[in-house]
Amino acid sequence: MKIKRAASIPLVLHDPYFSIWSNTDHLYDADPTHWCGARQQLRGYVTVDGTVYCFLGDREYHETICQKEVDVTPTATQYLFENEKIILTVRFTSPLLLEDFTLVSRPCTYVDFRVERKTDCEVRIDFLASSDLVQSRKDALVGGTGSRKETESRPAFTYAWMGGAFQKPLGSSGDHVTIDWGYVYLASGEADAAFRYDENDGKLYCRLPFGKEKQSAGLVIAYDDLLSINYFGQWRKAYWTEKYADILDAVGASLADREKVLARSAAFDEDLLKKAEAAGGEEYALLCCFGYRHAVAAHKLITDEEGNILFLSKENDSNGCIGTVDVSYPSVPLFLLYDTEYVKGMLRPVFRFAACPVWEYDFAPHDVGRYPYAWGQVYGLSDEKKQEFSGEQGAVYPPFYSWPEGSGIYDFRYQMPVEECGNMLILTEAVCMLDGKADFAVPYMETLKKWTQYLIRYGADPGEQLCTDDFAGHLSHNVNLSAKAIMGIEAFARLAGRLGRKEEAEEYHKRAKEMAADWEKRAAAGDHYALAFGSPETWSLKYNLVWDKFFGSGLFSDEVYEKELDWYGRKTNEYGVPLDSRRDYTKSDWILWCAAMAGDKEKAAKLIRPVAHYLENTKTRVPFSDWYETVTGEYCHFIARSVQGGLFMPMLMLEKRG
Repeated sequence: MKIKRAASIPLVLHDPYFSIWSNTDHLYDADPTHWCGARQQLRGYVTVDGTVYCFLGDREYHETICQKEVDVTPTATQYLFENEKIILTVRFTSPLLLEDFTLVSRPCTYVDFRVERKTDCEVRIDFLASSDLVQSRKDALVGGTGSRKETESRPAFTYAWMGGAFQKPLGSSGDHVTIDWGYVYLASGEADAAFRYDENDGKLYCRLPFGKEKQSAGLVIAYDDLLSINYFGQWRKAYWTEKYADILDAVGASLADREKVLARSAAFDEDLLKKAEAAGGEEYALLCCFGYRHAVAAHKLITDEEGNILFLSKENDSNGCIGTVDVSYPSVPLFLLYDTEYVKGMLRPVFRFAACPVWEYDFAPHDVGRYPYAWGQVYGLSDEKKQEFSGEQGAVYPPFYSWPEGSGIYDFRYQMPVEECGNMLILTEAVCMLDGKADFAVPYMETLKKWTQYLIRYGADPGEQLCTDDFAGHLSHNVNLSAKAIMGIEAFARLAGRLGRKEEAEEYHKRAKEMAADWEKRAAAGDHYALAFGSPETWSLKYNLVWDKFFGSGLFSDEVYEKELDWYGRKTNEYGVPLDSRRDYTKSDWILWCAAMAGDKEKAAKLIRPVAHYLENTKTRVPFSDWYETVTGEYCHFIARSVQGGLFMPMLMLEKRG
């Protein structure tokens, strides 16, 4: 889709470390950055008849070739530049096709150039990448150039590489931490491509001569992280290493299948956008274009020791946690659309940690560690343990998964019992529903039953319990959280039914239905439903109700949805409907979940349009924030988070109905 402006433009997106964006109106206004704002210097120059023009990165003292258009699709970003002599097209394609685990994992982005001559002129392209991509500190570097000969499975190619001289893979942990290990590569199959590594300025250079006739050429930018995740004490590599012997093998494969992958990406984009427009119109398609790579690249794809898929998120611009349950929960609509294995890959680590002796609670954990260490929850540590263990950026918490029962690591006051129990139950049922069988749930049914019983005891009125929206300030007697508890109980009833446990299914469904009827009475506030029980003057987005629609449970009356959606329409500001009555800020993912509950397309569109308006007009130049002010359009916090996968809920609902 052609765009005039956006908060930030995705360029190279693969995982939480290899994530490069342009935060300016023109690609040449400034160097690209990592999602957290750290410089990730890429530069691009086109030389026409001896005159050098900058098209990518800080122009400094160079002339620029005028940027005319920007086109963003789910998998690619394309810029068009023009002057009196040429039209230059530059396209970044990160082929994160969810139908293909290998492509999602393979850390290779295509950068393609096309030149249309308006006069008889000689052209060349120069592209460079700095050491920003592989080191956060300016330590000693190593690098070089090389080539690979043609084989039956791949073309000949040349390349340059660079990385730190002193490597500590997985050497740090935290939130705003850029990569400090591994190697970056530039490679091309063009016969006349020339590569250079400059150790003095810490840069890789690629020159692509076009001469007077050549129209197109390209390169691949790749990143080898060496190790990806410590998973319960196992040093796990990225999924792509199961297919390729090394990064050069992966790069060679990306060059060999370039045309096929680009065609697949284009077809994927066309199909997704067609479905998006059918679900919510052009504005909704725009959100899907910006949400797709954004959400996928906030994860790392690995396998466990038994070969099971693990899809671990990083809680970007929050606390850096890995595999956070209430971050996975809003993200899943995108992944449920394409392959339930991704959602299973989010849930498996949580079930594994919940079975560890150190986790002594009868409710679900919040997370499984701090990225890239998935070896035990770090959220909600006791005050004593917080003092004992450094939570500073870069520090690595101990392997809590191995600690014995009675360790006293956690403080109940800081946990989210109803929140996470509800999330785990709902997501497990969503997976099994779309699979058409409950095989995934079988090993975890006793754990799920324990969590369901917790919801029965405490879910009708969660009291003082924390929830995922407590960044907005703690809220007691949360009505929306109670709705999640009810849907969690219903989820277990449905799981029990799938496994032929008829009596349990009937018992828990009856309990969920009774609680829903009671919820409607206690939450009623005239023309809407309250934010907190006993506070009829308050209101909030009841996004958790979407699962009642998704499951087709019919626990809540049509009146609930009619009143709530009408209320949201009346409360909508320029950039969207607020999260609740306390403040003007909102969450983009939750707005889209509410839009998905609307049976009427126009009602849904009224909720969707302001979010697209925010994306296009916000003054805050960061990757699509999910938490922002609905009056001013300023972002509050949260950047490049996986939760933007929640934008795909309207499409998921449409696909399910279809």
